[in-house]
Amino acid sequence: MAVKVSSIQKLMGNRFEFTVISETEKIGQDAIDKAIEEVSRIENLLSTFKADSQTNLINNSAGIKPVKVDEEVIDLIQRSLKISAITQGAFDITYGSIDKNLWNFDVNMTSLPDQETALQSVSLINYQNVLLNIRESTVMLKHKGMRIGFGGIGKGYAADKAKSVLKKMGIESGIVNAAGDLITWGKQLDETDWTIGIADPDQKTKPSSALNISNMAIATSGNYEKYATINGKKYSHTIDPKTGLPVCGIKSVTIICPSAELADALATPVTVMGVQVGLDMINQLHNVACIAIDEDNRIYTSKNINIK
Repeated sequence: MAVKVSSIQKLMGNRFEFTVISETEKIGQDAIDKAIEEVSRIENLLSTFKADSQTNLINNSAGIKPVKVDEEVIDLIQRSLKISAITQGAFDITYGSIDKNLWNFDVNMTSLPDQETALQSVSLINYQNVLLNIRESTVMLKHKGMRIGFGGIGKGYAADKAKSVLKKMGIESGIVNAAGDLITWGKQLDETDWTIGIADPDQKTKPSSALNISNMAIATSGNYEKYATINGKKYSHTIDPKTGLPVCGIKSVTIICPSAELADALATPVTVMGVQVGLDMINQLHNVACIAIDEDNRIYTSKNINIK
C-alpha cells in the first residue's frame, strides 16, 4: 500500500516542501533526504550569502579577471542569458548590483528616489556584460562593481534538480514546492492529478483559482509579498532593470510550463513588461502558459489556457 510522505525544510533562505508517494515511509523519507542534500549542494554553489560560493567568486573578480566555475554554473548562466534576450532584459541576473539601501520595501518607505538616482542604481545591470568562455569554463563580469545573483531562477532550478533526484530514487509521483515555485509529477494516492491553488493577490492565504496539473511546474510572482504604498499607489518589490524604479500595474503573474526553472525565471519579467507585452512574449513560447492579474483584479491569460 503506497503512502504519502512530506517534509518541510528551510533551504536557500526559503521554505521548501517535499511531498512524495512511495511504497513505504522509509523509502519516501530516504528519497527526500537525498533531495534535500541536492538543494543544499546547489545553495552552496549559488548563494550570495556563502562567502565561498561560485557566485561570490565571480562577483569578487568583476572587472578584474575570469573565474573558472563548474559546468553546471556555466550552463545555468547560459540559460539565464537566453531568458534575458527573450525578455529584452526584463530578466537579468546582473541585478545584484542594485543598491539595496535605495529599496527597503517596508512601511517606512514614503517616496520614490528621483529618476537620476534610480537610473544610477541600475547602471551596472546589463546581461550582455557577462562574458562566458565555454571552452575554458570561465565567467567574467566586464565591469567593477557588477554582481550576479540567481534569486530569479535559482529556486526553480533547485526544484527541478530535486525532482530528478527523487525520480532516480524511484519516486514516481511527487511535488517539490520551493517557496511557491513548484514542480509536480505522477498522480496522487487516489490516482488523480495534483491540484494546485493559485494565490489570490488580495488574500494570499486564499487561492483565487485551482488547476489540476501533473508533470508541470508553476511559479507565481506577486506584489502581495513585499510592496510599498506611496501616495496611495502600490509599488511592487520588483524593480525594472531599465529604470531602477519599482513596477506597478500587475498584482500577480503565474507561469505554467514543464520546468520550474523556466516558470520561476519568466514570472518576474512578465510583471516588469506589463500585461500586453508580457503575454505577447509568452504566446510566442512553446509549452508555456500564463495568468496575470492587474491592479483592478482583471484576469488575463495567454492563448493556450482556460481557467474556470
